[in-house]
This record gives sequence, structure tokens and C-alpha cells, in this order.
Amino acid sequence: MSSIAENIFRVGQQIAEAARACGRAPETVTLLAVSKTQSAAIVREAWQAGQRHFGENYVQEALEKVAALPMPGLVWHFIGPLQSNKTRDIAAHFDWVHSVDRLKIATRLNEQRPAGMAPLNVCIQVNISKEDSKSGVALAEVAALCEAVQALPRLRLRGLMAIPAPCADPVQQRAVYAPLAALLRQLQTRFPDIDTLSTGMSGDFAAAIAEGSTLVRVGTAIFGARH
Repeated sequence: MSSIAENIFRVGQQIAEAARACGRAPETVTLLAVSKTQSAAIVREAWQAGQRHFGENYVQEALEKVAALPMPGLVWHFIGPLQSNKTRDIAAHFDWVHSVDRLKIATRLNEQRPAGMAPLNVCIQVNISKEDSKSGVALAEVAALCEAVQALPRLRLRGLMAIPAPCADPVQQRAVYAPLAALLRQLQTRFPDIDTLSTGMSGDFAAAIAEGSTLVRVGTAIFGARH
């Protein structure tokens, strides 16, 4: 077994343990391997180990990998900041976008999603740590943006995503995620397709899972530190 396969197995075990610790079934949490800056060969190795969901931040780099890896079952997630001049490529080549934070971007993705493709799955990015340097809408503005996105026919509103400020304390990690989980539950009463909470990374996914995460974004623990 390769080191990447071993890492995927180990992270999967940790996710399962975190889920069971809070009374959830392990299969309710999906592992998204953050493959930005990794080569197509490395992604192929992870795919051979059973990994299917991959997250990319840089459009040009991602397009090269999408073209080089036509294997069945691969699901591509765009998780980086969204720029207007990149939306056409994202709309045409990705299955998910996690970082929608304004209606202008959502509208462009909707208009540029090819008609023959399934609707693009989108998550609204929320700035839960109120950091000026981070993308994302404030908690109070999420419902209005969800309402607008829901009306766009080539998008499918799936949930919320957040990247909180780094913190090593598990109690504090949970406290930051808790309001987002509460908001997701409220939104689910109004928007039938919402089922995704994209929270948690290598350093805090256990806390995120305890607060309802359904999709954890892990790069370092699978691929090692980026150079």
C-alpha cells in the first residue's frame, strides 16, 4: 500500500471515529481530498486507493488535471476564491463549487453552465470568524443569498462552507462551528436540497464533525505539507 493510500485509510478511520463519538454514522461524512498543487499522477494514486472527491483552488492547474484524469467516478470540487473571469471554466468543468459568496458570481455560473450538464452543486461560503481577509458572507446575509441562488435553474443549492480562523482548542473549534450548524438546520426547512455542511480541515475536522459537518476538506494529512 502506498503512503497516500495509507494516509487516506488513516484519515478515513479518524473520520469514522469522530462520527461515532458524536452518535453519527461514518458514512454521513464525505472525505474531500484537497489536491491543489498536487500532480495528476498523485491524484491518480489517490483515486486508485478509492478516493473519489477532490478539491482544487486554482482553475488553470485544475483544468489540466481534469483533462488528464478521465477516470470514472471522479468528482471535482472548486473550493478557492471565485473571480469573475474564471467562472466560465469552473461552470464547464466542475461538479461542485464551495465558495459562492455573492449573487453576481452565482449568476455567471448559472449562465455559463453548459445546458447538457447536470446542475452545478453550490455551497454558500460563510465568513464565520468575521475576518477581513476571508471571503464569505456574514451569517445574517446567508438566507437572502440562498433565496437568490435557489432561483437559478442551472445551479443546485446544496449547503454552506466555511474556513474559520486557525485555532488549536477543540472546544473553541466547536464553538465557532455551532452557529453555522444551527443556520443550516434553519435553512433546511426552506430549501429542500440543502444537505451539505462543508467544514473541517486537517487540524479541526473532529470538531467540525461533532458540529454537523458532512464533508471535510483534508489536504496535508493525505498528501503531506505543501512545498
